[in-house]
Amino acid sequence: MAKFKLDEVDHQILDMLIDNTRIPFTDIAKKLLISAGTVHVRVKKMEEAGIIKGSSLTLDYQKLDYSFIAYVGVFLQNTSQTKFVLERINQIPYVTVAHITTGKFNIFCKIRAKDTMHAKDIIFMLDDIDGVYRTETMISLEESLNDKKRLMHTIFNEL
Repeated sequence: MAKFKLDEVDHQILDMLIDNTRIPFTDIAKKLLISAGTVHVRVKKMEEAGIIKGSSLTLDYQKLDYSFIAYVGVFLQNTSQTKFVLERINQIPYVTVAHITTGKFNIFCKIRAKDTMHAKDIIFMLDDIDGVYRTETMISLEESLNDKKRLMHTIFNEL
């Protein structure tokens, strides 16, 4: 399959969709002075090329009483247990992200909790998984940067 080439209109469409995945194609079309059909076709092509994968919803976790974030490094007894441990981690809904990593940890997780007591319970769930040797936790005091647009624009400039 040939590499999909994005042009400036595609960049502008993606820019608006990153701000609001629910923006109607007609609104995008009006802002870019193109037809809604053109927007639809371009988005469909980017989806087919795998550039756009679904869409996401941003929740205000503070309003949902889940503003406590911690990162947990997981040490395994054996790396051969990675798949098994990840399957068990996947059963803990408060673990929102997990990465297999090199370096200090075998697996690195992000958890969301209501408070420190709830976080402790989640960390103990991780500790109790067979194959986990120990964990190391870092508490997030504040999410200071979460900007998908800067990376997207850098990628566009490199193309």
